[in-house]
Amino acid sequence: MAKLTIVPTPIGNLEDMTFRAIRSLKEADLILAEDTRTTGILLKHFEIQNKMLSHHKFNEHQTVERMAARVKGGENIALVSDAGTPAISDPGFMLVRECVRQGIEVECLPGATAFVPALVASGLPNERFCFEGFLPQKKGRQTRLKELATEERTMIFYESPFRLVKTLTQFAEYFGLDRPVSVSREISKIHEETTRGTMEEVIRHYTLNEPKGEIVIIVGGLKEKKEKENNEYKKEV
Repeated sequence: MAKLTIVPTPIGNLEDMTFRAIRSLKEADLILAEDTRTTGILLKHFEIQNKMLSHHKFNEHQTVERMAARVKGGENIALVSDAGTPAISDPGFMLVRECVRQGIEVECLPGATAFVPALVASGLPNERFCFEGFLPQKKGRQTRLKELATEERTMIFYESPFRLVKTLTQFAEYFGLDRPVSVSREISKIHEETTRGTMEEVIRHYTLNEPKGEIVIIVGGLKEKKEKENNEYKKEV
């Protein structure tokens, strides 16, 4: 039976590509790519010559039914984004939802995603966490930050390097200057870096050192802040 296969691709180092992902792309009748130029580089590296079509946030509303129909008609379709796992802050959800609605088999391969290594490397509690991805740029942003100010779980955000300092400054306003935070950038690439500290310390670091590359921000929850305050109180006593 034909199916839709969600194929994670490397977020940096091409060696992160799995054997299974390579095989799935080679066996697909069609590869849906967020940017065919970016995916073309990946396919060329692994000597994959399958046909590609663009599938991105600007056209997915118009194409999901047609793509689902092609799978239902017997084509095996693979979906990739520019990097990482499709549908995680990337196009893909709408197509998956439509295929599920029509009873079409959907298979998601395990593989690269930016927030997992950033979360683990942060040193902040990771047994429970909430993934926020990209916050709204304007409408609803302040409301969401107010809601998250009392979130006790570790929080995960994606951000552009151009907006990092501004976003951290907003976090400091709503979460406090002493809230623990970890910023990872260029994960799995040559210049991979993780900066940890209080919100105040990390803001100072990136004010002096211009951030570059893809950014993942890990923020300790309110519970983490309370535990830190309790430990400091015990030391004083």
